[in-house]
Amino acid sequence: MSLKIRAILVVVIGVVMGLSLSIGGGLLGNEKPLSKQELAWEQARLFAEVLERVKLDYVESVDDAELLESAIRGMVSDLDPHSEYLDADEYRDIRNSTTGSYTGIGIEVAEIDDAIRVITPIAGSPAARSGIRSGDELVAVDGLAIGPGEIKDAIGRLRGKAGSKITLSVLRDNAVIEHEMRRQIIRVASVHKEFLGPSYGYVRVSQFTENTSREVSRAVDELQEAKGGMLEGLVLDLRNNPGGVLDSAVDVSDLFLNSGVIVSADGRTPDARFTRSAHPGDILDGAPLVVLVNSGSASASEIVAGALQDHTRATIVGTSTFGKGLVQTVMPLSKGRAVKLTTSRYYTPSGDSIHEVGIEPDVLTEETPGFPDLSLSGILDHKADIQLLEAMEQLRPRAVMHSKAQ
Repeated sequence: MSLKIRAILVVVIGVVMGLSLSIGGGLLGNEKPLSKQELAWEQARLFAEVLERVKLDYVESVDDAELLESAIRGMVSDLDPHSEYLDADEYRDIRNSTTGSYTGIGIEVAEIDDAIRVITPIAGSPAARSGIRSGDELVAVDGLAIGPGEIKDAIGRLRGKAGSKITLSVLRDNAVIEHEMRRQIIRVASVHKEFLGPSYGYVRVSQFTENTSREVSRAVDELQEAKGGMLEGLVLDLRNNPGGVLDSAVDVSDLFLNSGVIVSADGRTPDARFTRSAHPGDILDGAPLVVLVNSGSASASEIVAGALQDHTRATIVGTSTFGKGLVQTVMPLSKGRAVKLTTSRYYTPSGDSIHEVGIEPDVLTEETPGFPDLSLSGILDHKADIQLLEAMEQLRPRAVMHSKAQ
């Protein structure tokens, strides 16, 4: 074994033993079961053996640093579909995506059931304009196939300079569809507003960033100022919203609630266990609220929908949401790198976990083929968007039947 590999073995052993890693074990024939310390040594030795085999016999020469970084990526990504190691460029991109903008095509992907699937395209993005849909399976980028376990490679291929061309191949209904587009700067902070008639407002949130709560509050204020008084109702559209910053979802929920738990979380560390509650003050002053959701509504969107549903503050209209009930924390590392780890499971005010279940709407309304059209510059189609029509119907006052005893 080379001196370099031996040095790596020592480092690995030190890390493993320092963290008191439990590998698990069993019996081999009639051998005594190994202790945790012995198992740690065995696994570290195996790691070094594999590393040496790759360095000596792989068809191409591979740099030590590249191999070790790949090992780190694999270790983290194998935990769950949402945990990942971030190099300096990836960490910068993820910071930009929560604060303002980044360069790409505007989709969020995850590895689900051994397939790389689109959670949702971001409204107004090249992906959304080209017709990419939530649930599409990503099978190739620029003609190069992508398979299970290659999500990091897929994300890397999606990146590039603004204006550069890219071709995505997706599998939908057993047919491969190719979408050609150009990368662009994706503006993440996106809240769209308009009137639904003279008394009702509409606000769409395409993703939760650090500024979303302020933008929603400002949008409602501007609608009410234009009306000359309080709105008689509001539609909050969270369809195809992949989530984002958890605290932003809490703050948006708080805009419409006067009290009560918004979300709670449970994890292994004290920081991962928390409860967020509402403060007095409802910007609609109790006016009816309808929240639109669909299968592309995930994570932070589900926090908002779940909180408003559990407090009976809003009627949820649409289809079941995505079902992502895990909280990720981005932890900075040395040299501008970071690791994004799943640290908590979150729970709605009723104590339910929606992970892999989703939020069930109060009024189940299927989507019209081709809708929702959520491009930021688009105008709502009040006639063709069946879910929007149902939301508007839910806002209208119901006639009250009175009877007089005879």
